Formats: sequence, structure tokens, C-alpha cells
Amino acid sequence: MPTPANDDVDPAVMFKSDRTFRVWRYGIGHSQLLLRAVPDSGNPACLDLRFEGVSAMQLVQQYKSIELCSANVTEAEKIFGFSGVGPSGRELHLPVVLRSGSGSGFVLCRSVTAERGGEDPVGSGPGREDRSVVWSSRPRS
Repeated sequence: MPTPANDDVDPAVMFKSDRTFRVWRYGIGHSQLLLRAVPDSGNPACLDLRFEGVSAMQLVQQYKSIELCSANVTEAEKIFGFSGVGPSGRELHLPVVLRSGSGSGFVLCRSVTAERGGEDPVGSGPGREDRSVVWSSRPRS
């Protein structure tokens, strides 16, 4: 079951899940990235990680037992340097580090949301109205 970070985990961990997420879709027009964990024997619904306002990303194809972490100062500087986002735009962006047993990466975005819902792994079934937000984060400003 996905859980927001709590006092028992590394404070940098914002969200974690034991499910396996795959890069599902990236829409350049709206700068949205979707990582999806499809239904399986223990989980009857999809679990999506939706990143909006994506300015930069570096990903692997799948993340087993994912952790979304706040970037430390060094990681954030590297991510912002990679992205080309200048100092005036930094307060609008959230540098998120993705860690898992199958690889790591990062996403620089304006928000990230975990949503549960839908039994169709392709997403052609019911719309977003059947989804529930499990967790979300935006930059502090």
C-alpha cells in the first residue's frame, strides 16, 4: 500500500509504494509525465504518479518499490543545472528524486500527485472522476 512519508522513514522520503511503476506517458504540450502501476493480484486498481509542469527529467523504464524524495541541496543544484531553469524560476519548481531497487532518476516539476483508481491498465475505462488522490506535493513558496 502506498504511504506518505512519516516520522519512521528518512525525512527526505515524501512518498513510497511497494508497487512497480512504469513510464506510461509524457505529453510535451502540457508538460505532464505519468508513471503507472497497473492492477495485479494484490491491487485491483491502478496507482498513478502524475507530474505536472515538467521542466526536466531523467528516468529509467520501471521503478520497483519506488520512493519519491526531496532533493538535497547538492541534488537540487545538479537538477536545476541540468534543466536550465534560472534562479528566478526555482521557487516555482519541485526537484523530486526517484529511488528504487531497479533504478533511480529525477523529475523537476511544479506538482506531483499520486492517484488511485481505475482497473484498466490502458486507461481507456472510466475517467479521472473515479480516481482518488492519495498524496500530492507542490513547491513551498
